[in-house]
Order: sequence, then structure tokens, then C-alpha cells
Amino acid sequence: MKIAKSASLMAGLSMLATPALAGPIWSFGPEDQGLMKLDYKAQFQMNLRDTGSGSDGTGNTSEFNFRRNRLALMGAYGSNFSLYVQTEFNEDNNITPMNVSDGNNSDFRILDAVMRFRQSPSLNVWVGKFKYNLTRENLESCEEPLTLDRSAMLRAPLASSGTRDKGVAVWGNLADNMFQYRFDVMNGRNDAESAPNSNFRYSARAHVSLLDPEAGYGYKGTYLGERRVLTIGAAYQMEDEVAYADVAGSSDPVDYRAWTVDLFFEYPVEDVGTFTVSAAYVDYDLDDAYQGANPDPATIGLNGEKNGGYIKAGYMLPNLPLQFFARSENWSFASLNGVIGQEVDWNSVGVNYYLRGQDLKLTLEYSKVDFDQEGTFGGVTTENFSTLTAQLQLMF
Repeated sequence: MKIAKSASLMAGLSMLATPALAGPIWSFGPEDQGLMKLDYKAQFQMNLRDTGSGSDGTGNTSEFNFRRNRLALMGAYGSNFSLYVQTEFNEDNNITPMNVSDGNNSDFRILDAVMRFRQSPSLNVWVGKFKYNLTRENLESCEEPLTLDRSAMLRAPLASSGTRDKGVAVWGNLADNMFQYRFDVMNGRNDAESAPNSNFRYSARAHVSLLDPEAGYGYKGTYLGERRVLTIGAAYQMEDEVAYADVAGSSDPVDYRAWTVDLFFEYPVEDVGTFTVSAAYVDYDLDDAYQGANPDPATIGLNGEKNGGYIKAGYMLPNLPLQFFARSENWSFASLNGVIGQEVDWNSVGVNYYLRGQDLKLTLEYSKVDFDQEGTFGGVTTENFSTLTAQLQLMF
């Protein structure tokens, strides 16, 4: 009986595994088969940007604020069922990744709410609201990145909830965790009045791990030298009749298609340090809706039709929890702030200092964003900018 109880608890604890393991855990139910765990996760930032303030928007801007401020509740019952519920509170941010505004955008929301059923390592079913299966970086833990944050230009067009969506995913690991597959059916665009039709969005993703496996639903941006990883992934996403190229005439419906390929490599070398390289390319296609007579605004802009990618690299010292990193991105937008075919380069360098692993971490990053075409177009001003960010991360 004690052996069975211990096995059940261990299986439940493995289902509750998250980046922060310091949160309290409660057991309940017959023979304590049920477990619940509470986490708090915060990223508090100081941002300094060389544009955005003043009547003409050219003055320096400075701000203290939370990048993320979350409470998460996890539960498991036995070894085959678990749940994850996460809330987030954002408060009046003035400096966003691409803009400076007057703030007043506080909100509290349910970020994740997912029921997770595990038949075996090769068959898992998730139901609820959670991250959709497309880009690796979106699937990487927000609290375990290599660089300060994921790309500001990576989100899928017309997603109902930014980096998350509501639906069903089936996924699993095969061949001793070397191969992973994922399929999901999600809401996609959840705006019946604006879309030509209300269709589900479908995604398929797979990866091959050639060294240590990455067997979970989420990835990490760095394993801090604890694993040797070489993973190659690819994904495809689609939704039919997602928008109009001519909104005024309610005509010229367009379909959404996206594909991506990515690579992640991390390798620790004894007495030398840990080397990390990650890269990805993504293409988001909306049938050239931007060329329509009156395109749906959701098909253009930062989260509209675009293609591009990133490469990032890191080096962690062998005997000191100090990690240096660099990142370079290039993106081509169908239309951004009134500019057709705008090109954007985003480059950054920084350092992570791990006081208690990812649970307590300091990050400093300097980034520079360059636009191929600067100026005022259609009343919107586009100019290059630089940002210095200091961030304290705490998970408890």
C-alpha cells in the first residue's frame, strides 16, 4: 500500500513539474492521490527608451513596471489527470516592445485553463485554453528564456488570445522520446462578425531530439548546462476564410496559412562553459490581403502578414552562474504603420545572473530596433529606437 501511494504521489508530482518548485503543495482525497500546488511568478522591469515622450514623441522615456505578474494553480489526481490554471495582471504599461503609449491598459485575465489527460507518454490530450502549436519560441517557458523575452513579432495573425487559444490538442512522444508529434484544433479567429466564415484553426508540429530528449509540451530557452540538447522542429498552421481583402464590400475572402522551422542546440563543455544556439524562420501568409481594395486591419500591421526569424546565442561560464547572450531578428511586413514591405531589424545583447537558478534571476539587456523606412506615413511616425531593460525575476 505504501509503495503504491508513493508511486501515485511521484507520478502526480511529475505532472505538476514547473519551472518554480518552491510553491506549496497540498494533498487530498483517498490515500492522498490528489495534489495541488500554488506558484507566484513575477518579472519586474526598469525600462529606459530613447524615444516616446513629449508632444512630438522624441523625448526619452523611463518606467518601472511588471512584464509578467502571475498566480498559477496546478492540480493532479493520480498519474493520468492534471489541470493548470494561470492568471495574469498587467498594470498601466507605458513602454511596450514596439511603442510608447499613455498606458491606462491595466487588465486581469485567465491566461491558461487546461485539463490534461495522459494515457501514456505517446498519447496526451489537453482541453481548454493554452499555447497553440506553431513556433518553438512561443512554446518556450516565459520564465526560462535565453534572452530577455520572446520576439515581439512572432505572434500568429488573428489569434483569439495572443499566444494562447481555446481548443483541443493531442500530442505524444515516440521512439524513446526522440520524436514528438502534436496536433491541435483551436478557435483561431474568434470574431464571427468580422470574418467571412467561422472556422476552426488547425496546427501540426513535430520535432526530433538527437541528443537529450525534450519530451514536455513546453520547451526551455536554456537548460543552464544541465542537458545536452539538439532538437530540430517544424510546424504548419491553417484557417480558411479568416478575413476579407475588401472589408467595405464584404468580398475577397482570404485564407490563413503559416509554417515554421526551428533548431535548438545547447551543449555544456566541462571547465569551458555551456554554449547555446537557437534559430527559427516563420512565414505567415494571408493571401496578400494587404493588396485588397480595403483590407481587414487585422491582416496588416505587427500581427498581420509577415515573414522572418531570429538567431540567438548564449555562453554560460563554467563555475559562475553568469550567462551572456545575443539576439538578431529580421522581419518583412506586408504593411506596417502605413509602409508597404517594411523591413525591421531587432538586435540585442545582454546577460543573465542566476542567484537561485531561474527562481531568482537578474537580466540586463540592450536592444536596438531599425526600420528600413523611417518617417511619417498616413499620420503615423516610424523611427528607430533603443531600449535598456533591467529585470528581476522571482518564482515562488
